[in-house]
Amino acid sequence: MTDGRTARATLALVTDDFTELPHPARESGPVDGPLGWPGYDASRARATARTGESESVVCGTAHVEGTRAVLIAFEFDFLGGSLGERTGDRLAAAYTYAREHRLPVVPLVATGGSRMQEGMFALTQLQRVARQSALTRAAGLAQVAVVRDPTTGGGWATLGAGADVILALPGAQVGFAGSRVRPPDADPAAYTAEAQLAAGAVDAVVAPEDLRGVLGRWLRLLTAPSAEPAPVPRALGSADLPATGWEAVRRARAARRPRAESYLDGYLTHRVALGGDRCGGRDAGMLCGFGEHAGRAVAYAAQAGTATRPAGYRTAARLVRLADRLGIPVLTLVDTPGAANDAEAEAQGVGAAIAELFGAVADARTPVTTLVIGEGGSGGALALASPGNTWAVPDSYFSVIAPEPAAAILKRPPQDAEATANQLRIRPQDLVELGVIRGVVGPD
Repeated sequence: MTDGRTARATLALVTDDFTELPHPARESGPVDGPLGWPGYDASRARATARTGESESVVCGTAHVEGTRAVLIAFEFDFLGGSLGERTGDRLAAAYTYAREHRLPVVPLVATGGSRMQEGMFALTQLQRVARQSALTRAAGLAQVAVVRDPTTGGGWATLGAGADVILALPGAQVGFAGSRVRPPDADPAAYTAEAQLAAGAVDAVVAPEDLRGVLGRWLRLLTAPSAEPAPVPRALGSADLPATGWEAVRRARAARRPRAESYLDGYLTHRVALGGDRCGGRDAGMLCGFGEHAGRAVAYAAQAGTATRPAGYRTAARLVRLADRLGIPVLTLVDTPGAANDAEAEAQGVGAAIAELFGAVADARTPVTTLVIGEGGSGGALALASPGNTWAVPDSYFSVIAPEPAAAILKRPPQDAEATANQLRIRPQDLVELGVIRGVVGPD
């Protein structure tokens, strides 16, 4: 089953001015393809007669809500949207054109994978596609994929899952294993756009009528580099500084204290979210994406006040690396009691995930601005912080570890947590005096 849309109909969902690129020239090959597959030429001719297309992809340029891009639309009714040598020719030419003209690439994918009638010649097209994608990535150009029904096999593993951002149409079959090659007891629900969203492999499921607007917003934000750091947001809570370390802790933990959502809503005129770590996980306590502030694109990674899980750190690292490659400044909001420390987090590699984020921030050439808006607990908070451009609000603290575990480490009784908090010098004003942060921001 497919979504029933041809390549041209899918293009019409997102643009009104598509211009097809010239088809790469290829000398006539052997009868029935490189393997001499009986009836292959006849199958291709029937596919052309049925669809009006001469291959399984249609490549060209268009404006999507004002942003010019290279669009690659798959025609599933042409031999299942499969990839063969001529498909690879067109894909390589489209990516090359994108680099030459500094345009983002938008694959609109609907494919069953590699073309059986061309055997290994078809499979090796995945290497060509991967190479073209890597070159485009290295050139600092964005790739935003739209996965349709179905998107399986090598098409998913290259053009789909290899994109910077992945949007999916509702109910689409999405997965490496197509329906005819899965185990007989496999749950079909695991191979859907919605399942991939839940697993952190897709960023959003978008209704067809909303696709043009959402895709246009993503392209606009990902093609707007800036060398200027993201300005520090103003504080949304109290303007008064805490008198003691324990008061700083209590204020940072207060239920009514403004959280990441409020800061992002006040700072960005609009935003779009990255949906996961691409490793099978999502963390609702780490908000990542791109938005617009004062007319400029800003990437954001914001902790939402919970213990951050491995998927959260990996998603934030993914965000920082993408923003760095595209030249977009990053804003991070620190608010966590610390990294998740349960057995599941350890099994999911929480240490490695934190290390990955530390490395992404340390390597970033794009400016990173950090604001501590609540709890700053240990390395689980520090991993998200800019080494030279971190600020704090009055309703926050930043500590080597939260006071209670600090007291336990020092073999003190639990009732000594308050005194320990005062000794750690974790108030915002202490952090400024110690040179740990640059300053405290107020409401104005």
